[in-house]
Amino acid sequence: MSRAALAESSAEREPLSARNFQRLATFIQDYSGIKMPPNKRTMLEGRLRRRMRANGILAVNDYCRFLFEEGGLEAETIHLIDAVTTNKTEFFREPVHFDYLLAQGLPALAARGKRDIRVWSAACSTGAEPYTLAMILDEFCQARRDLDYSILCTDICTEVLGQAIAGRFPETMIEPVSMSRRQRYLLRARDASRAEVRVKPELRAKLSFARLNLMDEAYPVETGLDIVFCRNILIYFDKATQAKVLRRLCDHLAPGGYLFLGHSESIVGIELPVTQIANTVFQRR
Repeated sequence: MSRAALAESSAEREPLSARNFQRLATFIQDYSGIKMPPNKRTMLEGRLRRRMRANGILAVNDYCRFLFEEGGLEAETIHLIDAVTTNKTEFFREPVHFDYLLAQGLPALAARGKRDIRVWSAACSTGAEPYTLAMILDEFCQARRDLDYSILCTDICTEVLGQAIAGRFPETMIEPVSMSRRQRYLLRARDASRAEVRVKPELRAKLSFARLNLMDEAYPVETGLDIVFCRNILIYFDKATQAKVLRRLCDHLAPGGYLFLGHSESIVGIELPVTQIANTVFQRR
């Protein structure tokens, strides 16, 4: 092996330095709110490999030099955040929330005279959550005829937003969807070897998509919303960031509107204009 090849091989194997990990962790948390503790160092290094290849950079510390010393950060920020975000999602995840909507939340909104139910999925990932919401809302509205709904879907990650917009999912993901809902709302791929489904166009038409960073000081989202889902993202934020995000979310809820958080998330110690009415379900006062 030539000296140049040996040097390249050595650079590729060089681990992410403590200084560069701290620079990355600080930037990621400041920009996105996502905490990056020291035990995430190896994970972070692995996540950066694709961006390094895209930029023709072999060594992770050279990539950091490109970001922080050579002006690469501005153009690379969205790709960097896409690489480090976690996007676990599934249909009917934490199903008691959807049970609550069908049994209590949506009937209460209709009883108060709502005719256009407006929903925000604030960390929508690849779309399983908002498409689940669309199924629930469509069932409810179809039974009454005088109701309509719309769902805004936002995420910081452009890659998962693209997947959500397409509305395509592997068949393995739809196991929690009942057979009647599959028949009503999903289409199987004509090529069976692809083993995927797509949400029917009439359901996809009820959703709109936008990139949004929950760390922004203000959200370009309408106020007076009836339902806000922001589940399983706050766990990545520190307490101060959680409080700021939750207050901003509440600012977009109508009085009597509902805020849904993940089952592992809590508002204990955070002063908010909401009352808890079920497990991780809150109502705007």
